[in-house]
Amino acid sequence: MGPGPPDRQPAQISRRYSDFERLHRNLQRQFRGPMAAISFPRKRLRRNFTAETIARRSRAFEQFLGHLQAVPELRHAPDLQDFFVLPELQRAQSLTCTGLYREALALWANAWQLQTQLDAPSGPDRPLLTLAGLAVCHQELEDPVEARACCEKALQLLGDKSPHTFLAPFLEAHVRLSWRLGLDKRHSEARLQALQEAGLTPTPPPSLKELLIKEVLG
Repeated sequence: MGPGPPDRQPAQISRRYSDFERLHRNLQRQFRGPMAAISFPRKRLRRNFTAETIARRSRAFEQFLGHLQAVPELRHAPDLQDFFVLPELQRAQSLTCTGLYREALALWANAWQLQTQLDAPSGPDRPLLTLAGLAVCHQELEDPVEARACCEKALQLLGDKSPHTFLAPFLEAHVRLSWRLGLDKRHSEARLQALQEAGLTPTPPPSLKELLIKEVLG
């Protein structure tokens, strides 16, 4: 759980012992110094699934992740960010590409919540990809208000930086959704036209769904 109202739903992930083990091994290889002081919960050799054992193991892994998050060098590590969000993003992308939008929407929303609650997001690309997934699913499920809100969040993240692959598709979606809702679209329309006149994006630009399908997550 991150900062916010106490009734806010926590983001949830499900990971196996082998996932934790892989994370620990990768971080040890890359950060020998910082990892030397962080202990990893041992695996029991015999099958012991009592409630007490499971609770103790859960607390041990919570402490392990807490210790990783407490070290800035580790908190920014791509492997730790991947551990938290990559499986959810891959599954959400797969469901979106096969048209299972309602199932995909829940995963995109959970991935977005994870990213906003983590202290060190791994650059803008994955948040943008997540917002693209949310926007596409909301559009397909006939919720243009939420789809437009996702586009606006993405455009705020993009700001006035040099053109990003997702900029024109988000602008195009924002223009179309604004027109559908009877809202002001002039600023986005002007920005999109400027990109097209400068030859920085084709006319029409690729859709968010097209980019989402082509994006390689790994």
